[in-house]
Amino acid sequence: MISSREREGIGRGGELRRDKNVLVLCIDRDDDIGSKAGIGTPVVGRDECINAGVRLAIEDPEDADSNAIFAAVKVYEELVSKGYKSEIALLSGSYRRGVEADERIVSQLHSVLKRFSADAVVIVSDGSDDESVLPVIQGIVPVISVQRVVIKHSRSVEYSYALLARYLRSLIYDPRYSKFFLGIPGALLLAGGLSIVLNLADYALPMLSIILGAIFLVRAFDVDRTLLSITKSTTPSNFVRVFSIVAGIIIVIASLETGYVNVQSMLEGQDALSIILNKDIITAFLINMLPLLWIGIGVILGGRLLSNIFRSSIKAISDALRLVVLGLFYIPVQQLILMIKGEANPFSLVSSLLLGFAVTLIAVTLVYEYYRKKASSTTKVGKNTTSSNSSNSSNASDIDEGNYKDD
Repeated sequence: MISSREREGIGRGGELRRDKNVLVLCIDRDDDIGSKAGIGTPVVGRDECINAGVRLAIEDPEDADSNAIFAAVKVYEELVSKGYKSEIALLSGSYRRGVEADERIVSQLHSVLKRFSADAVVIVSDGSDDESVLPVIQGIVPVISVQRVVIKHSRSVEYSYALLARYLRSLIYDPRYSKFFLGIPGALLLAGGLSIVLNLADYALPMLSIILGAIFLVRAFDVDRTLLSITKSTTPSNFVRVFSIVAGIIIVIASLETGYVNVQSMLEGQDALSIILNKDIITAFLINMLPLLWIGIGVILGGRLLSNIFRSSIKAISDALRLVVLGLFYIPVQQLILMIKGEANPFSLVSSLLLGFAVTLIAVTLVYEYYRKKASSTTKVGKNTTSSNSSNSSNASDIDEGNYKDD
């Protein structure tokens, strides 16, 4: 199906009408043009794009993005020679890719469209990664063609080894890849070697599993980048947040130790499956670790709350609600553990959940009403300020007019 906007620029023969504006876009989603050549985007115009491609080719002759830029220039010249009103632009994203890169590309596209009102777009890229932003661009302006530039490589064994060596160098020296392909195996090998040297070979496999699991969790939840961004700032709010996170994690680890100590005597002579299926062991572990676990999570949320209060951020309200919900969930979780153990009935669990839901609903309603009134009062103050400014301006003009008449 062709949208109404696309149909406006397409003639009866299925071709784009010559009086419509066609924009040729070269997409560099990982921002090689910025990180390697130091060129800011968007780059608009034939000569500007050629200069950008030449600079990138000089800085990194093996990068395929420079070939994509020249291919886009060729497409632009072909459209111009056929009589189309055309323009060419180079857009770039971010080396982190993902949402950040797509948002930057969309922002640059809007900037280009303000200078050149395009009816259709031709996209030129060097791979599927750049083309992943295609649906986003289609939501802004119709895309009539996508052209992928495939670099011709020699099939000889010599060039194959050279290409493999280039990729291996990237894995070793590029920080984006080396920390995963070298860092994770290095940490595992180091832990395994230390366990053998210290005569702890029996604990080598559990130790490796813990390290690997911790690395996966840190990367999955972006913990390393979050801590790095927090520690870069020297504001008091960020110091409070870092301290609360570290303190909370320590308390959570202490809760696990507390639970283990209280069931240690029950673990003797039991295998892993028997421990998992033993309700007494599991419930005793959970009921003893629960208080410290809740305190640790509360410390983390409390530090986030104080940090947002120091910054006068509206997020402090949602953080306060999280603390309230955390406190209200303590009794239901405790009742659930006791019910599994056989020391509580389902009625107490349901009643505590209903009570917690009611308190949460009341708290959310009060916060909503408070901010609704605050927003309305702010709007009224703004209107009064505008009206007073206009009246002052009219009075000043009347005074000036009177002075002019007196003169």
